Amino acid sequence: MIPFASQTSSLVSHPELSALELAQALAERLAIAPQDWHRLKGNRQAQAGQELAAALVYLLRDNPQEALTHVQQAEGWLDRSLSAPSCPTHGDQSKKA
Repeated sequence: MIPFASQTSSLVSHPELSALELAQALAERLAIAPQDWHRLKGNRQAQAGQELAAALVYLLRDNPQEALTHVQQAEGWLDRSLSAPSCPTHGDQSKKA
């Protein structure tokens, strides 16, 4: 049984949406927007959720290898073997003189 399955009844009531469309909507919802990057860069749950949602999209697109890559990234966030990279807009501040 899926935890919290009763809370998904509103999604299930939209039979016009395919599983892929629902997964894409979830991935869009969980994606960390550029303006939220600094605030969420160290949020392991947000990072893992983003990766797992992407994995589901790839799996439903019949791309299991890419799905697995994202599952492994999510695992890294959850087991703390990954950490946030330097800010993409500021670069590595330690290299500046």
